[in-house]
Amino acid sequence: MQTVNRYRNRRLVAPDADGSALPAMAVRARNRREGYCDSGKEANVTPTSAYGDKPWLSSYEEGVPAAIDYENVCLPAFLDRTAQEFPETMALLFQGYQVNYRQLKDMVDRFAAGLHAFGIRPGDSVAILLPNVIPCVVAYYAILKIGARAVMNNPLYSDRELAHQFNDSGAKLLITLDLLVKRMVALRPQTRIETIIYTSIGDYLPFPKNLLFPLVGKKKGLAASVAPAADLYRWKTILAQNPPQPPAVELNFDDIAMLQYTGGTTGVSKGVMLTHGNLSRQVQHVRAWFPKFNRGEEVMLGALPFFHVFGLSVTMNFAIYMGWGDILVPKPQPEPLLETIGKFRPTFAPLVPTMYIGMLGHPKIDQTDLTCIKGCFSGSAPLPIEVIRDFEAKTGAVIVEGFGMTESSPVTHINPFAGQRKVGSIGLPIPDTEARIVDLQDPSREMPVGETGELVVRGPQVMQGYWQREDATNETIVDGWLHTGDIAMMDPEGYFFIVDRKKDMIISGGYNVYPRDIEEVLFEHPKIAEATAIGVPHPKRGEQVKVFVVLKPGETATPEEILEFCKGKLATYKLPTELEFKEELPKTNVGKVLKKDLRAEELSKRGA
Repeated sequence: MQTVNRYRNRRLVAPDADGSALPAMAVRARNRREGYCDSGKEANVTPTSAYGDKPWLSSYEEGVPAAIDYENVCLPAFLDRTAQEFPETMALLFQGYQVNYRQLKDMVDRFAAGLHAFGIRPGDSVAILLPNVIPCVVAYYAILKIGARAVMNNPLYSDRELAHQFNDSGAKLLITLDLLVKRMVALRPQTRIETIIYTSIGDYLPFPKNLLFPLVGKKKGLAASVAPAADLYRWKTILAQNPPQPPAVELNFDDIAMLQYTGGTTGVSKGVMLTHGNLSRQVQHVRAWFPKFNRGEEVMLGALPFFHVFGLSVTMNFAIYMGWGDILVPKPQPEPLLETIGKFRPTFAPLVPTMYIGMLGHPKIDQTDLTCIKGCFSGSAPLPIEVIRDFEAKTGAVIVEGFGMTESSPVTHINPFAGQRKVGSIGLPIPDTEARIVDLQDPSREMPVGETGELVVRGPQVMQGYWQREDATNETIVDGWLHTGDIAMMDPEGYFFIVDRKKDMIISGGYNVYPRDIEEVLFEHPKIAEATAIGVPHPKRGEQVKVFVVLKPGETATPEEILEFCKGKLATYKLPTELEFKEELPKTNVGKVLKKDLRAEELSKRGA
């Protein structure tokens, strides 16, 4: 408790009223956007500029360096080192089943050998379609260890979305869950996937759950029968058949470690090329930012999905780098989150706002002891000040908000943990990361301190580029700086604030939702002439999707009919929740839909 109390002496400050901080109505308008930075290019920022002087460094907490002397070590080697230093320490815990670091390394080595036996070689793509379960972690590190490229996929995606990512990445092998095998076997002929390996929730459960699972798993929808098929193998069979002796592969920081897919306003999902250097330096960044947390001494709450880059870097990779235990939560809903915290006592909890809000609103919140948590990291959407204060009061912990993008592995900014935090701020650029605000029309011109423009960043965590998309890469880079697409400002102390959106991405429940994805599905409906999607406020998810539809002449339809049409064609979290028919959509004189007018109309209706 001494450690917790020490951390509570931190200032949580609101923006000043002198114009140097964030306008109140802009606090809730934060957003992330993809971009690209080629760190080899020179930037047009002068050493004497407000940004070149790096005012944020004076706001760093004690012990956080301005620059890091990076270890030239890739993630699989970090795992090997952690297994050597903390062999008996719990590495992963799933529903009470524990795997220590010695066992985790053995599993990774066995599966890496198995992948090699299936013909996977350096540079090949291997897809993972799993929630936060033990095989997800093992498969990821095994893929990287033999020099292949991991392709993380969201199990909530539709077949249509998955087929694009499988094909675009050229994935040759897929690791998935028994619940998804039937769909994936049917989808396989449309892809280049040759081999499917499947695991089950029941593969790693403690006694007596492991005995009961075959009896109740299917009834509860947690397991499925798997019909025999060509080149379809059980996970545990692969581990049992292969010795822990994978081929030795030399990994380079410039090698592509993974393709992390993101959406875009064009509706085309793009593969972000993250290198071994990006991923290694990112975990070293996070360690440098939290100097009061030591290796081998904490327990991570693994609730953020590992298929999302936030969960991947901050929850999975960082825990392994630090030698911490990681409690896996495959379905991070309020009740299982509270049960997990109460039972397994994590001390570090990276979460998204919907998770904090959901737990605080759950009836069991007052019956759950949350004081085990020392530190929390929040990202992906704004966290209301009331939620911060309520959750910190329940836990005695400190919540720091940050900012990042898939294209930057993802973290670029964080509020100080043991220093001044500012309401509405995404925080300070982390070590070795530069940021500035540039004019929206002329990116070569910097905006003065306190004025808004586009946020651009660069640093060693920024992606190599978009996979096979030089056009998209070039659209998001100017003179070596990653253009985030977010309108922001910096105050005199170097804190950054997102104040508006340059583009139209919707953040719902912590997930990025791209309107064009939804619009393309709507355009397939035979009765629809025009359609557009926007984000509207939601008290728990931050935003929800509302669509506006213009029917073809003479056609009639109900909102329920249109919404039902979208099911199965979009991931669940992308599905529209509101629909309004219109005679026509507001447009510019060149025919572009004026979404800002629709948003303004909706905010006016809702009194926001």
